[in-house]
Amino acid sequence: MKSLRASKVNLTDTYVFIKNGEAFLIGTNITPLPSASTHYVTDARRTRKLLLNHRELSKLEEGVNQKGHTCVCTALYWKGHLIKCEIALAKGKASYDKRSDDKARDWDRQKQRIMRHS
Repeated sequence: MKSLRASKVNLTDTYVFIKNGEAFLIGTNITPLPSASTHYVTDARRTRKLLLNHRELSKLEEGVNQKGHTCVCTALYWKGHLIKCEIALAKGKASYDKRSDDKARDWDRQKQRIMRHS
């Protein structure tokens, strides 16, 4: 809780895995505070269970079962004393989208090299 209040959360590579009618948050890095107890050691990237009602869970499960779709966590926020996780269905990039991104990245690198040598 204190780590979340101190914004020690990294949501990159975070996704939601649905198994046996339960949802789990995988890949979230919540760094423990340095002032935390040394006797209670937890893994910063451990799997966390999400509490969803049946309707929300079935809706997400339908979306994930479609080809190329996955369920990701986009934000964590406070609502009263509870921590809420904003979940979205996402579709993977097509190969032609990846090629254009690679082209843009290469061009940016070339521009940086030109600027450095000028």
